[in-house]
Amino acid sequence: MPQALAGVRVLDLSRVLAGPWATQLLADLGAEVIKIERPGVGDDTRAWGPPFTTTHDGSRGDSAYFMCANRGKKSVELDMASPGGADTIRRLAATCDVVVENFKVGGLAKYGLDYASLSRDRPKDRPALVYCSITGFGQTGPRASQAGYDYMIQAMGGLMSVTGQPDGSPGAEPMKVGVAVVDLATGLYASNAILAALLHARATGQGQHIDIALFDVQAAMLANQATNWFVSGTAPTRMGNAHPNLVPYQPFPCTDGMVVIAVGNDGQFRTLCSVLGAHALAGDDRYATNAGRIAHRVDLVAALSALTRDLTMGALMAKLEPAGVPCGPVNTLDQVFDEPQAKHRGLEIEQSRADLSAPVRTVASPIRMSQTPVRYAAAPPALGADTDEVLASISR
Repeated sequence: MPQALAGVRVLDLSRVLAGPWATQLLADLGAEVIKIERPGVGDDTRAWGPPFTTTHDGSRGDSAYFMCANRGKKSVELDMASPGGADTIRRLAATCDVVVENFKVGGLAKYGLDYASLSRDRPKDRPALVYCSITGFGQTGPRASQAGYDYMIQAMGGLMSVTGQPDGSPGAEPMKVGVAVVDLATGLYASNAILAALLHARATGQGQHIDIALFDVQAAMLANQATNWFVSGTAPTRMGNAHPNLVPYQPFPCTDGMVVIAVGNDGQFRTLCSVLGAHALAGDDRYATNAGRIAHRVDLVAALSALTRDLTMGALMAKLEPAGVPCGPVNTLDQVFDEPQAKHRGLEIEQSRADLSAPVRTVASPIRMSQTPVRYAAAPPALGADTDEVLASISR
C-alpha cells in the first residue's frame, strides 16, 4: 500500500523536540525527511543523556532523548554558517515541498534560508513551498525575539498554575507536566498546519509561511480551564489530581496502588455506588447531580476512598469494569508496555541501526489508517549517515 505522504520531501532544519516531533510524524506518514545537522555535533539532543545507546565497540551512542523524535529521517551534516553549506542547503530546499525550522525570528535570513528568500528563488517547475517556523513566541509581538523553552512556557502559559497540589497541602507548588507536553503539542499543531498548507498548495499553487509559537499552543491547550475562566471570571487553581468540572474523577487508593475512577455522568455515579455497595451515597441528595458532587467534593471523595482503600487494584477494577464505570490503574512505564492492550496494539517497535549493539526501541505512532498505513522506514539515523546519498541527489 502507498503511504499518505509518499513523494513529499521535507527539509528539516529544526532540532531538540517540537520541530523534530512534527517532522517525525511526517516521516511516519511516508514523507522523505532530510535532517540537516551541525558537522561533528548534530542535533543538541544527541548528547542529552544519560541514558545513551551503545555502539558495537562499547562506546557511547546517541541519547535515548534523540531516539524518541527522529526515526525515519535522513541525516545530512552541513555547516549552514559556511557559504558553501548555506548554498547547498538552498539547493536542497529547492527540491523539497516543505521546510521546517525553529531558529530565532529572522535568524535564517542572513543565510538566504528564510521563507522570503526560498520562495522568491523557487524553481518554476517545483510546487509552491510550505515553510513552517516554530518559535517560543511567534514571528510578531513584544517577545518575538526571545527564546522559549517548554518548561518556561508551561509556567508562563498557565499550565503550571493548574498543575500540582493545592495550596495548604503537603508538597504544594506549581508543577510542570512530566513530559515536555508543550513541545509535543506544538509538533502536532505544526504537522497539522503543514498538511493543510500542502493541500492548499496543491489546490491553488500557493505556498505559505506557517507561524507556530509554543506560547500560543500552550494557551490553546488550556481548553476547558481557559473557558472556565472566560465564563466564571475566576482563575482556576491547582487541584492536585481532582477535576475542576467532574466528581468523582481522580485516583482512589487501594492496598497496592491507585486506580483512577472517571465518572462522567449521573448514571455512572449511581452505578459506581451500586457496585461498591454504597447505597447511602447513591440516595444522598447532595450527590444526585454533578453540580452537587462538586459542591460536596471533599466529603464524597473521603467516603469513596474509605470504600476502595481495602481493595486491591485488581479487585476494584474487577467490580468497576464489568459495570461500565470508567477506570484504570496508575501504571509505571514498565507496566504501560506490559499491558495486554499495549501488546495487542503494538505500541513498542524495534528498529536496527548498523552502528548500535541493540535494536532501537521507540513508541509506535498512534495513527492507524486502513488504506495508507504508517510505516517505519528506518531507525533514528547516525549523524551524517545519509550525507553522500542526499547530496548526490542534487548534484545530478
